[in-house]
Amino acid sequence: MHARTLVLLTLLASSGSLVLTAAFAEDPSSKPIPAYKVVADWPSPSSPIKLGEVSAVATDAPDRVFVFHRSEPPVVVFDRDGKYLRSWGEGLVKKAHGMRIDRDQNVWITDVGHHLVRKFDHEGSLLMTLGRQGMPGAAPDRFNQPTDVAITPSGEFFVADGYGNARVVRFAKDGRYISEWGSKGKREGQFHLPHAIVADADGRIYVGDRENDRVQVFDPQGKYLAQWTEGGAPYGLFLTADRRLFVADGRADRVTVLDRNGKARQHWGSTGAGPGQFDMPHAVCIDSQGDVYVAEIDGRRLQKFTAK
Repeated sequence: MHARTLVLLTLLASSGSLVLTAAFAEDPSSKPIPAYKVVADWPSPSSPIKLGEVSAVATDAPDRVFVFHRSEPPVVVFDRDGKYLRSWGEGLVKKAHGMRIDRDQNVWITDVGHHLVRKFDHEGSLLMTLGRQGMPGAAPDRFNQPTDVAITPSGEFFVADGYGNARVVRFAKDGRYISEWGSKGKREGQFHLPHAIVADADGRIYVGDRENDRVQVFDPQGKYLAQWTEGGAPYGLFLTADRRLFVADGRADRVTVLDRNGKARQHWGSTGAGPGQFDMPHAVCIDSQGDVYVAEIDGRRLQKFTAK
C-alpha cells in the first residue's frame, strides 16, 4: 500500500483540448512525528490524591485528564496543567483496568476484579452496567476480566474480554448483544490476551493481542484484515484522527508510534523511574493539542509529554 493517495483531479484547457492532471497528498500518518519531552511536575505535587497503579488515562473534549487507578477514589480528574479538579467512584471498582471517553463525553471503564463494563456520564453518575458482578463467564451477558472498550461513531461498542476469555464482543448502543469473535491461540483471529481495543472512523477494529506481540485489525463483523507486529507488546492503544496508532509497550517499557500501515515510525522511553522512563506503561492517550499521557502500573504514576 502506497503512502500517497489520489485526492484531486484538475481539468485544464489547452489549445481547445482538455488535460487531466492528478494531485497527490501524502498519507498523514507517514509524516514526521515530533520528538517529545516530559513535562515536569505533572500532575501538580499539590494534588490531594496519591496515585496507585495507574491502569488507564483518557481526555475529554476540553482536555481534562481522567485517570483510572487502583486506589480510592478510582477516577481522578485533572486539568491540562495538572491541577486536581475532582474524583469519584469510591467503593465501585474492585480492580481498575481500561477507560475510554466517547464523543458524548460519557466515561467507560472496565473492572477486571468485578468482571464488569460500566458507563458513566461525565460527572460520574452510572448509566449502564454490563456483565454480572463477581460472576465470570462467556455468555452474552457475562465477561471474564474484560480489559478495554472501543466506542464507534455510531455508538456501537466493542469489549475486549481478555484475561479469562479470548474474544471481542460487539454491542449495540443500548447495550444489546450483537455478536462476538475470537478464541485462544496464535492464528489469525485468535488471541492470547486481547488487552486493548480501539476503532477508527471507518469502523475498523484494532485489537492489542498482548501476549502474541501484535495488533490485529478487523472489520466490524470480526473479519480478519491484517496483523501488525512492529508495536511490541500492546498493553495500551490510542488511535489519532490521522490514524497514527500509539502503542504503550509494557514489556519493552516504551511508546511506539505506528502509521496506518502498521509500520513503526517512532519509539521513545526506556526502563526506569526517571522522567521520560517507564515502569510498565499500561495505557496511552493524546489530547486535542497533541500532548501525550502515559499511565504506568508498576511506576504508579502518569507522565505527560509535549512536542519539543
